[in-house]
Amino acid sequence: MPATLTAKSIVAELKTLGSASYKKTMQVHGAKEPIYGVKISDLKLIQKRAGGTNHELALELWDTGVHDAMYLAALMADDAQMTPRDLQHWVDGASSPMLREYSVAWVAAGSPKGWETALKWIDSRNEHEVVAGWSTLGGVVALRPDAELDLPALKRLLARVEKAIKSAPNRVRCVMNGFVIAVGSYVKPLTAQALAVGKRVGRVEVDMGGTACKVPDIAEYIGKAKARGSLGKKRKMVKC
Repeated sequence: MPATLTAKSIVAELKTLGSASYKKTMQVHGAKEPIYGVKISDLKLIQKRAGGTNHELALELWDTGVHDAMYLAALMADDAQMTPRDLQHWVDGASSPMLREYSVAWVAAGSPKGWETALKWIDSRNEHEVVAGWSTLGGVVALRPDAELDLPALKRLLARVEKAIKSAPNRVRCVMNGFVIAVGSYVKPLTAQALAVGKRVGRVEVDMGGTACKVPDIAEYIGKAKARGSLGKKRKMVKC
């Protein structure tokens, strides 16, 4: 890593890379100040210069509180080094749906303690933790071999979603929907149960804040994965 590439120097660089139009788009999706509006493709160029994975720098970037830097931090973090304390610190500091549902969930899903942490979060009274928890569980099933998953627990979680999703808070409905899709798409022994849940639940309505984003229909999405022949094929990473 070049000697000048520090959290401070990166934040200074992010200020010069920001786009007003992209910043506005991110704010429509819930991003909070401070944010400069740096495109993800530009963040990945900085990640590459930093050596790809740079855990200590990632931790420092997260603590800047700058939205763009925090997103970059998740791309750069070594998930295997994320402790439960780190994960809690990150979810506490996540200021937007994007950071909670993607950045925090990505690193938690790749952490050795991600499953246990996510189970704790979905039982929280803090909606932000609940959202991050369900997103993390979706990442865990996408990454880990079925032999390393607790299938009975996943069955219970599917039943829990079916019972609670329609009365859950707005963003929780969105990530619960995504969890059922993830189980159905990546855990082949549970595809039939996930499909059944999706058909009984039907289309889940979520207020996406005036954006063009749509919540995918569970049964339809899993059906497309089946048609592609990709059911049960795990992902190497969930970060993007």
